[in-house]
Amino acid sequence: MSNEAKAQSPSTTSSGSFQGNWTSMQAYLLAAFCLLLGVALGYLFRGSASPAAATPIAQAREPRPQPSAADVQAAVAQNAAPLLAAIEKNPNDYDSLVQLGNVYYDAQQYPAAIQYYERALAIHPENPDVRTDMGTAYWYNGDADKAIDAMQTSLKYRPGHPQTLFNLGWIRWQGKADPKGAVAAWEQLLKTNPDYPQKQKVEEYIAKAKEHASRG
Repeated sequence: MSNEAKAQSPSTTSSGSFQGNWTSMQAYLLAAFCLLLGVALGYLFRGSASPAAATPIAQAREPRPQPSAADVQAAVAQNAAPLLAAIEKNPNDYDSLVQLGNVYYDAQQYPAAIQYYERALAIHPENPDVRTDMGTAYWYNGDADKAIDAMQTSLKYRPGHPQTLFNLGWIRWQGKADPKGAVAAWEQLLKTNPDYPQKQKVEEYIAKAKEHASRG
């Protein structure tokens, strides 16, 4: 959640094809997850996220209590129930599979998120947003190699996909100690997306990765 991370309008899925209404509890929980996950360089984009929307969240004027584990689990169960019912009726309900992946991703239940993203990709393997989400879930689940494989497959379907390239650069650098690989991904990002909203930030990351590479 992700995962610069998965940050997207609450009304769209990773595929950008499903509209839904979010309760105040859902919005609250998402904000809490973003505050927990979205710090500094560790904040990855969800596949269809707007880069401009993924800047760190400003501190609220009034501190809000964090949801308890029981509250989070209850919200996850509530949100997942109708989607699970939908795919029980139709195992190939693509939108519901993606939404389930998002629900579990946002709850940091990454193995479950990966499971449903994989099922969705079996139906539409060409979707780079969902594949980027799955790769980012692998990253947060501690498997950098599978994360990179997912990102590379995403780029085969959509070369230049900005969120894939951004996340790939970060995972190569932090997951594989490969700053040169990170620079290559981010330079490709800026080459193929010259109007990228976070261009200046990416240029800063490139400079830091190059400095790291120069130190060996």
